[in-house]
Amino acid sequence: MRTLNDYFLTVKITDVSTAGSTFVAVPDGGNIVKIYSTIKNAITTANAALSFEIGGTAVTNGGITIGYDGSAAGDVDSSTPSANNRVEEGEAIEVITDGGSSTACECMITFVIRR
Repeated sequence: MRTLNDYFLTVKITDVSTAGSTFVAVPDGGNIVKIYSTIKNAITTANAALSFEIGGTAVTNGGITIGYDGSAAGDVDSSTPSANNRVEEGEAIEVITDGGSSTACECMITFVIRR
């Protein structure tokens, strides 16, 4: 259930099939209560794993696996963080891709943050 205290941050990963990090700045403090990913096209070879960190600490239960088998444009995956999910105004959330999949693929990440 969404509340008036929820806000949303979205960040684009240029290629989820390339290992690396992307950062998004947090404009207001709160807890990450949900993370969504959606892809622009199919990925191949292997799953793409996403993990998330705040100040170098992994967000507990925040990881997302984007399955390559049957993947297609518009596929949505999600996670529900349970700990280490507090962000403060002016901090950054790091999105880490493992580079496990192949085929270049844009991926959008949406964070639901509850004040």
